[in-house]
Amino acid sequence: MIEARLRLPRQDFLLDVALTLPSHGITALFGHSGCGKTTVLRALAGLEHAAGRVVVDDAVWQDDASGRFVPTHRRPIGYVIQDAALFPHLDVRSNLDYGRRRAADASDPIALDAVIDLLGIGHLQTRRPGMLSGGERQRVAIARALATGARLLLMDEPLAALDAARKAEILPYLERLHRELVVPIVYVTHAMDEVARLADHLVLMRDGRVEAAGPLGDLLTRTDLPLVQLEDAGVVITAEVAEHDAVHHMTRLIHRGSSLWVGHSSAQTGQPVRARILARDVSVTRQPPAETSILNVLPVSLESVQREPSTALLSLRVGHGTPRDPWTLLARITSRSLDALKLQPGDTLHAQIKGVALMRGS
Repeated sequence: MIEARLRLPRQDFLLDVALTLPSHGITALFGHSGCGKTTVLRALAGLEHAAGRVVVDDAVWQDDASGRFVPTHRRPIGYVIQDAALFPHLDVRSNLDYGRRRAADASDPIALDAVIDLLGIGHLQTRRPGMLSGGERQRVAIARALATGARLLLMDEPLAALDAARKAEILPYLERLHRELVVPIVYVTHAMDEVARLADHLVLMRDGRVEAAGPLGDLLTRTDLPLVQLEDAGVVITAEVAEHDAVHHMTRLIHRGSSLWVGHSSAQTGQPVRARILARDVSVTRQPPAETSILNVLPVSLESVQREPSTALLSLRVGHGTPRDPWTLLARITSRSLDALKLQPGDTLHAQIKGVALMRGS
């Protein structure tokens, strides 16, 4: 595990957090600008000396009680920021070699050639940073960070400076790192689409404190958290590819006994994939719909209703009665529809899912 207790006064807030994070996968630190996300990252790196303790697996990087503080250059970390910060006078290979020289004392160095292949930068080796696109520069920066023999990769809004096209270019490579590398990643962002696509574990921060932390799927469905107020509120599921419809270019997924049709996926039958269902794409009906163009209709029970000024957020348990493996959907409907249908917790309904966005292979 990654454990951190950090306390540091800042100009606008007091950072006061206690974190226990998994030492695998991607943990996203999410919250509005200025809530302390980057300060946590810098404290983990040793760039800020917050009072407290930092332990990564069995290595104590900081323990103020015993006077221990490992400086940044002695911590086996990789650090990636918005600006790729590559050496402009060196070509890509020389930038990577600089990182690899830092790994000379690493107990378990990462195979650089494998990282180069994962990030698709083999053909860029002789180019200088000025000849690269923004997405290419960030991929090289990530490779250099990993080349140091990092046991922990820290990423501070690495996509924030990229336009939509470059962001779409780099996301699949981050997904490949997630699947194929065992190095844990702590990823700072205020973009929910990045969280939904990449994160396994989520830390929701507000004014220097942890508002909630846990598995991504659990936090996204908690109606007591501000995440559900976001325009792109919804749920993320890990499903299995059941079949492909070659005629209509669609793929059927199975998630906890529920069947969902999505756009065609290249994933093989039986492979796990990640999908996202936005609350605004879910509607409800009391009667099973007939002759509808909506392909995904699921029986649900209404668990709770959260009224908003002009809309209402519904928490829906998929499956009538007591299914063996229940899961939760969110639906955002108008308050007028809520009153017209006279919806109450406990009602049995049908959820119509207009869209299911296939995010990535899990």
